[in-house]
Amino acid sequence: MRRFSAAYLSRTREGMWEGSREALSDLDLRHRDRVLDVGCGTGELSRVLAAEAGPGCDVYGLDADPSLLRVARRETGLPLLAGDATRLPFPDGSFDLVVCQALLVNLPEPARALREFARVSSDLVAAVEPDNADVGVDSTVDRETALERRVREAYLRGVETDVALGDATPELFRAVGLTAVRRRRYHHRKLVEPPYDERELAGATRKATGAGIADHETELRRVLSDAAYDELRGEWRKMGREVAAQMRRGTYRRAEVVPFDVTVGRV
Repeated sequence: MRRFSAAYLSRTREGMWEGSREALSDLDLRHRDRVLDVGCGTGELSRVLAAEAGPGCDVYGLDADPSLLRVARRETGLPLLAGDATRLPFPDGSFDLVVCQALLVNLPEPARALREFARVSSDLVAAVEPDNADVGVDSTVDRETALERRVREAYLRGVETDVALGDATPELFRAVGLTAVRRRRYHHRKLVEPPYDERELAGATRKATGAGIADHETELRRVLSDAAYDELRGEWRKMGREVAAQMRRGTYRRAEVVPFDVTVGRV
């Protein structure tokens, strides 16, 4: 399983579900008794589940990374456990909803986790998974859009899991025996515009220093030569300096749209 830092999760999931939560309606959260968020990370989805669920619902989180759980405990106040998504430490039918967010795309065998979800759920299984092949970016720095596309295409070739499950997720649900499968698409929109906050200014610094592209260095080096990677990183840093310059003038704007598919199936 691929692992991520708390800072990376915070950057990529900031603002998720701040607007409409209509895409979660098939989870029927108001009528749940016990919900498990598998691969909860720092607890972003866990907080949403707890906020949307009825007053008598117990929401639990589980993650394999103790460092992420420490952050989640501090941020959510929910009961959290350490565990493996493919070997859940619960008896059959312990929950009436088992859900994950951006987990299956990071597992080499997502079907193994889904079978465990179905085992410990008495009713519904749900997955909120990004389609990383269909991300859209627009920027006032012309080279940023093109560079984002180049990096994404190389990353998709170099990553060792299917990070673009997209509309293939319902097929995966049916393959493990889940029924009444349905899917809704949710678009996570991220906008950077003046006045810039500290996180956005830090993001420009990460671009200018090359730290942003280093998040995916392992995957990129699988498909790029050393020279090609170094050239790409150099172009990324130059783009980052343009971003920083526009920010100083107050003219920088960037919009990113990441599609997520919310798939629900019945046990």
